[in-house]
Amino acid sequence: MNKEISDLSKHTPMMQQYWRLKREHPDQLMFYRMGDFYELFYDDAKKAAALLDITLTARGQSAGTAIPMAGIPFHSAEGYLARLVKLGESVVICEQIGDPATSKGPVERQVVRIITPGTVSDEALLDERRDNLLAAVVGDERLFGLSVLDIASGRFSVQELKGWETLLAELERLSPAELLIPDDWPQGLPLEKRRGVRRRAPWDFDRDSAFKSLCQQFSTQDLKGFGCENLTLAIGAAGCLLSYAKETQRTALPHLRSLRHERLDDTVILDGATRRNLELDVNLSGGRDNTLQSVMDRCQTAMGSRLLTRWLNRPLRNRETLEARQDSITCLLEHYRFEQLQPQLKDIGDLER
Repeated sequence: MNKEISDLSKHTPMMQQYWRLKREHPDQLMFYRMGDFYELFYDDAKKAAALLDITLTARGQSAGTAIPMAGIPFHSAEGYLARLVKLGESVVICEQIGDPATSKGPVERQVVRIITPGTVSDEALLDERRDNLLAAVVGDERLFGLSVLDIASGRFSVQELKGWETLLAELERLSPAELLIPDDWPQGLPLEKRRGVRRRAPWDFDRDSAFKSLCQQFSTQDLKGFGCENLTLAIGAAGCLLSYAKETQRTALPHLRSLRHERLDDTVILDGATRRNLELDVNLSGGRDNTLQSVMDRCQTAMGSRLLTRWLNRPLRNRETLEARQDSITCLLEHYRFEQLQPQLKDIGDLER
């Protein structure tokens, strides 16, 4: 890319505009709106053509060379975006914001959104029966701060963990679509084998900046009401998530209203190997057939299925809560009350998202 943008003056006005926007997002695919199509150029076009099995062409010239291009119709972009996100790619959406009738030269364009695997919120791009999580971690083996965000539902949690083994087991449970880590961490860490690991500047995890931005987001003076004011590392991780979410969504996030402090002591801890062998919601082949979740899930709504999966993956140790759940199940089974409720639940939309 550096060679192609070293001298913008050699490019056409349209390509000059494209490269000014593209160089701000060198590692992400850019969907560049042109009329009824999103166009991709140069290396983006070659990559998208291979991933999506679309036609790679070369039209016109800029800076003396042909421009590799690949196009996607605007009205069918969702399907292509869903495939790219599933493959772990991030996509920059660049829209026309100027009026073609009054524009002199190229119509003004700007980046309106960045779609990444962990910040997807469009219903069409999500698996309705699975949580789609974004996580961030900071610290060292003595103590890690971990924060998790479901941007579609607004669930936002923090916790602190000791040791790599505990952290890796928790990440196995959560299975985040994206994981943000500090850029000054050493290369080749165990968690970098996971999908969707992205490095962020160390100052993105700064505790003081995070505290300020979180209080501003929740309209509070401090974080005492959430029970996490002393979790220095976890607050830093949460601040990184909030910053990343705002950067990608390019809009206010009013549905993020609180933080929940999770504690390992509340749950039965399962290491990664145990979790895989129990086949709670993913079988050994990576599918969902014949898992505990698939056998138990008779939920009439997607919200219920997601909650059941969370409960199975995080078995509680609190007897009072467990007995309350059992009492609820008994109530529904008595006189077959659940049969009357099921048709009514089917008509409920996905309120959580």
